Amino acid sequence: MGVEIENGHDGKDEFNHTAYGVTGDEKFNPEFIDSAVVANADVPIRQLEAPPLVRDLSPEDRVVLERKLVRKIDFRLLPMIILMYIMNYLDRNNLPSAKLAGLSSDLHLTGDQFNTAVSVLFVGYLLMQGMPGVYLPCCMMVWGVVSGATAGCQTYGGLVAVRFFLGFVEAAYFPGCLFFLSSWYTRKELAFRTAMLYSGSLISGAFSGLIAAGITAHMDGDRGLRAWRWLFIIEGSITVVIAGIALLILPNFPRTTKWLTEEERQLAIWRLQEDIGTDDWVGSEQQSFFHGFKLAAQDAKMWILMIMLTGIVSSGSVTNFFPIVVKTLGYNNINTLLLSAPPYVLAVIATFINAWHADRTGERYLHVVLPLCVGVAAFILGVATTSTAPRYVAMMLMVPGVYTGYVVVLAWIANVMPRPPAKRAAAQAAINAVSNCSSIYASYMYPDSAAPRYTVAFSVDCATAALAIIMATLLRFILVRLNRKLDRGEHVEGAVAVAAGVPDEEAKKGFRFLT
Repeated sequence: MGVEIENGHDGKDEFNHTAYGVTGDEKFNPEFIDSAVVANADVPIRQLEAPPLVRDLSPEDRVVLERKLVRKIDFRLLPMIILMYIMNYLDRNNLPSAKLAGLSSDLHLTGDQFNTAVSVLFVGYLLMQGMPGVYLPCCMMVWGVVSGATAGCQTYGGLVAVRFFLGFVEAAYFPGCLFFLSSWYTRKELAFRTAMLYSGSLISGAFSGLIAAGITAHMDGDRGLRAWRWLFIIEGSITVVIAGIALLILPNFPRTTKWLTEEERQLAIWRLQEDIGTDDWVGSEQQSFFHGFKLAAQDAKMWILMIMLTGIVSSGSVTNFFPIVVKTLGYNNINTLLLSAPPYVLAVIATFINAWHADRTGERYLHVVLPLCVGVAAFILGVATTSTAPRYVAMMLMVPGVYTGYVVVLAWIANVMPRPPAKRAAAQAAINAVSNCSSIYASYMYPDSAAPRYTVAFSVDCATAALAIIMATLLRFILVRLNRKLDRGEHVEGAVAVAAGVPDEEAKKGFRFLT
């Protein structure tokens, strides 16, 4: 429960960690809460006054302390969760590399069996999407063991079973990380940090080809094991070791973190509440998942975001088979794996620049749509020619074209559905689950018989990327209209008002949806 600390004001003012918690807190100190019915809110909001140590800061001192705090959080959180996500994607997406290293021939896979082995991971992944609160390092340790166990598969049935359980235990990680980041960063900080997190998956795409090339070239037959078995053993073992280190490094939430000073702790908690204008807490009934889902289902923005993200994930299914697609250029297995790396390196650079600019400007629409336009052009080029140079240019642009805007959409979800928290959580869970369904059917669009053009796959990827552009355009029109209503002082459901202690400039503007 809360820990009370004297602040020197005749003993009356006390800071209670529970009073200023944002995530997972159970109660609030009524001494610092003003209950009031606020304009532009669908329920009465409990507004909070800044905690004592933050209230005593001058504006200049507040800026300096907050910059120092954010740098400290970045240093403590981001390197480890990015490294963990690199291993998450390495363990999840190493099957195409294993195929080039002999997996299909050793397990006598025929027809669509390899595609089913890829697809079944996402079935297990979807079944666990509603449980992001699983302790992340422990979850990582389990998936490392399961991934390593793939090396022992002798039959198609064994491979499918292992892949299903791998998706089952990995599912908690990415939504859990999004929840984790939202417990530390403000809305305008999230897009870039989400991009940094997701860069782990893109970096893993580059490393996956390089690691697989090295193992295939130098370890095939060592100790009587084929190269693809060594691939799973080595990557699974590294995952378990990193998970053990993460247990010692990762913090929980600001109010329970020991490496923050008391002043930093109060500021870390308060700035998240200040970011959305009020405290989100309205009562236990309004905080249930089912109540939140009911609210989300009644909001057209959730359905638009769901279709948008489904289109992006569907068009991004090419990454599940990327080494196999690159193989159609006609190079040997080693060179194919090496050529799979540069598109991911370009995607990391493009994603960082795009997300940084999105956070800096507060703009979302163009930062989603423009990269998708590049992706559409890349898929068209990939279908239109079989010449080596233009096809590799298309492959270079496919990955950044899809995923550069994807991370901005992930942050956009929280930006346009800020409260109540149960609604936001239910919307994120539903959008994540439905969007990943596309990975199940998309896995069957890349049979060997479709090479080298993969006409159906690239055409579907192009169409779903175009669908995402249409949905982003529709969402922007809706948000602009809602912002105009807020400008006129009209009620907008789900919008939040400004809390006591928010600087005058922000207070005059009030809450606005990021467009």
